[in-house]
Amino acid sequence: MKQVNRPMTKQTVDEKYYQAARPRSIAERLVVRARSGIYSDFIRICRPLAADSILDVGVSDVVGESPNLLERMYPHRERITALGLGSAEAFQAEFPEVQYRQVEPNSPLPFPDRSFAIATSNAVLEHVGSVDNQRRFVAELMRVARQVFITVPHRFFPVEHHTAIPLLHYFDSTFAAACRLAGKAEWGEQRNLILMSRGRLRRLWPQNDAVKVGFTGIRLGPFSSNLYAHWRREAGR
Repeated sequence: MKQVNRPMTKQTVDEKYYQAARPRSIAERLVVRARSGIYSDFIRICRPLAADSILDVGVSDVVGESPNLLERMYPHRERITALGLGSAEAFQAEFPEVQYRQVEPNSPLPFPDRSFAIATSNAVLEHVGSVDNQRRFVAELMRVARQVFITVPHRFFPVEHHTAIPLLHYFDSTFAAACRLAGKAEWGEQRNLILMSRGRLRRLWPQNDAVKVGFTGIRLGPFSSNLYAHWRREAGR
């Protein structure tokens, strides 16, 4: 459920992201490598069964090798329900086995409590516009599923994912200045992008709920390309 605060629409956000990883480019190959690592960690950590229902929140209508990693790699697509902001004609044509539903941004998920075995989201949480929206996003995934697996780009990877700006994204002030100089000022605004660290990701979860936060994607220790957060509902809750 990516934020659609104007002037950036959902479609524009997707297009801008994949401009930094054009088809058949080195950048796209790196994205594919990172997302393969993310998928491997999803399988290893969540251990989905063939019969498990999976909710994928925030799929992209951009068709290519790097978007929509779960739909592209998971063998039981008929068990996936995907949510997005657009009508997603291209997505539905690419993945006809997947159930797709269009939703409004920053609104409650249209499902009862504990409807899914697993709720997951990749590269969406950083785009929902504010820390309060991020907390609501996390809470909704926890409400509708028994497990939650969220991944985001890691701000301490040497190259920023959306703009390809190196190193200057380690601090909000230098990143905003670099975006302005590069003609990409919209990415320096919190309403469009919140750069995520381990601490920022961990603080979005309720204090009384155990969550594991770790590195995924392209593994470079503390400079790895992505972060994951995994939460599992305690038995009887």
